Amino acid sequence: MLNHRQRLEQFLADRDRPSEIAQLTADASTREYFRIDWNSETAVACVYPEPFDPAEQTYLDVTKLFLAGGLPVAEVLDFDGEHGVIIQEDLGDNILRDVIAKKETTGQRKRLRDEAISLIARIQLLTPKAYEMNSIASRLKFDTEKLEWELNYFKEHYFGTFLKKPLSIEDDARLSAEFHELAAELESYASVLCHRDFHLANLMLDNNDQMRIIDHQDARIGSPAYDLVSLLLDRITELPSPEWLANKRAYFLDVRRRLGLSKIDEEEFAYEFRLQTIQRCLKAAGTFSYQSAVRGKTHFIPFIKPMFGISVRGATNLGRFPAIREILARELA
Repeated sequence: MLNHRQRLEQFLADRDRPSEIAQLTADASTREYFRIDWNSETAVACVYPEPFDPAEQTYLDVTKLFLAGGLPVAEVLDFDGEHGVIIQEDLGDNILRDVIAKKETTGQRKRLRDEAISLIARIQLLTPKAYEMNSIASRLKFDTEKLEWELNYFKEHYFGTFLKKPLSIEDDARLSAEFHELAAELESYASVLCHRDFHLANLMLDNNDQMRIIDHQDARIGSPAYDLVSLLLDRITELPSPEWLANKRAYFLDVRRRLGLSKIDEEEFAYEFRLQTIQRCLKAAGTFSYQSAVRGKTHFIPFIKPMFGISVRGATNLGRFPAIREILARELA
């Protein structure tokens, strides 16, 4: 069977497009990315691990939806389902996480984060169009089953795969009961289009310094808080202050209001945000654990414990989920 690079080479040969191929760094994905020559410029080739049906390919579908709604994503230049290849507009190499880390002033960092927050509201504004276009994203939802699966993925891969110390039968049952309660409550908030993996490594500044969204293929219907939790709390090493988080929540709600989206009460949104924080951050900790233990990507390890810290703080503020608080606090001790 041909590997990713060989399938890209075959794709280019079939189209009589000789090209230098430079591999780009992948993150937690099974996809591989390459920079190639394309029409006197460069483009990025995304090569999937297996062939796909273009009619059911989520990246192609969600890109079409986002472009129809005026969202800043890369244009698709070509694709081939048999070879598992999608050719995209080259957005450059300026990942927002790296750009923000290099900014010298708080004001510069705030401006970029606030611009990213505004993009979340613009994605949510696209919810009716997702249904109108019958997008795959409109047919997927963060329901109880999906949210609970992600929480159990954390339990399996942090305690079992990463620590190699599975929970006791009693702790496992207590955690599972609270995971179900959390997932079921969060399903009731699932009402808007979400990127699903909206963090600083999935945003870029292109060659014109315009912010662009990438890796949007997993979009689905979820909580209005989902992408905001992801943006503000993914891959942190220090817990942000409650005041900073409250300020960002207020800004987000103001952007939603200005765009004409339904008003959400600040206190009610803070409650929803904390619920989503627990679920999303534990889901992330499960991914970090799996990637570190199974795929050797140990650079994810420093982000695991902060996910526990912010989850404990959220559960404590809610005055709920004693098993989650107790078991995670034990890991932080």
